[in-house]
Amino acid sequence: MNFDFSDDQKLLQTASRDYLEGNAELSVNREVLESGGGYSAALWTGAAEMGWLGAVIPEEHGGAGFGYLELVLIAEEIGRALAPIPFSSTVGAVEAILLAGNSEQQADFLSGFADGSRIGTLALAEGRGVVREENIKATYSNGALSGTKVAVSDGTIANTAVVAARSEGGISLALVNLDGAGVTRKEAASIDPTRQCAEITFENAEAQLLGEEGQGWQVLQTVLDRSAIVQAFEQVGSAQRAMEITTEQILSRYAFGRQIASFQAIKHRMAELYAAIELARSNAYYGAWALANDADDLGIAAATARVSATDAFNLASQEMIQMHGGVGFTWEYDCHMFYRRAQHLGLMLGAASEWRDKLVDRLAASVAA
Repeated sequence: MNFDFSDDQKLLQTASRDYLEGNAELSVNREVLESGGGYSAALWTGAAEMGWLGAVIPEEHGGAGFGYLELVLIAEEIGRALAPIPFSSTVGAVEAILLAGNSEQQADFLSGFADGSRIGTLALAEGRGVVREENIKATYSNGALSGTKVAVSDGTIANTAVVAARSEGGISLALVNLDGAGVTRKEAASIDPTRQCAEITFENAEAQLLGEEGQGWQVLQTVLDRSAIVQAFEQVGSAQRAMEITTEQILSRYAFGRQIASFQAIKHRMAELYAAIELARSNAYYGAWALANDADDLGIAAATARVSATDAFNLASQEMIQMHGGVGFTWEYDCHMFYRRAQHLGLMLGAASEWRDKLVDRLAASVAA
């Protein structure tokens, strides 16, 4: 089995990195962070012009028609740049529409996502803890949606949401215009203001049923698995960049007349970090293969990639702060931006502990089968 990418795919990744290095320096993330703007509109437009937002959207709907292998490479570079754009949130909405949307819905919505005029998100949680089927209280009936969703990632800037709601047939997915009547948004506290969260209240808001009524929970699990693999690449890219910046720091910092990188305690910690990132990268590659081939073990691959990538990025951001010493926690240094993004992405699709439970359950089910 060949887990390497093709020359064309590597060329796309190189072009993506070149664009981001020229247009998305870490100072761009800091500007958004300090301004409270939520995202960089200029960078979002650039991402659309580069074809990234329509990577897996069919060409008849304005997409680039690439594939999932191209999408994950783009996600890795977005993560590496710590780009302040709602990429992963929009990926979730796009996946839901691709998976469950009818031909009319795909024609109406996908072109907007491809050209950047639409920003999407998933609205699932209604309180603290794991999002479970029995905890969903929002209701959908006859084209009207009511209820409140919390911690909606990029919810302050998104204009389209896929919402999990209870209908007569069970849990269904509703497609909602967030700029429409009956929708109220309130910015919620977020550890990463470049990926703002929102509390969104729906009061008989106009909505469309996405997929079959009562089948939303099953569809949602597939959407989360697909999104988790794409996001794992984003986390790996960010973790790799954090490690590179940390390496530069420990090579340039001296104590007792020596580079601190020469101390054994530092070497061991960097070796552990390197191993964690490479493990996450390997699992992400497995996930990319499963995603591109719609493999039967997609669920196992997604959970494995999610857990290892979350752990790697968390470790990279923490070690980045520690190894920068007394300045690592300060506002002037960039370490806190990586830590913020690691915490946000680590919870966006559910915590690593939740995905570990999923992994155990799915492995047990595969053995039993």
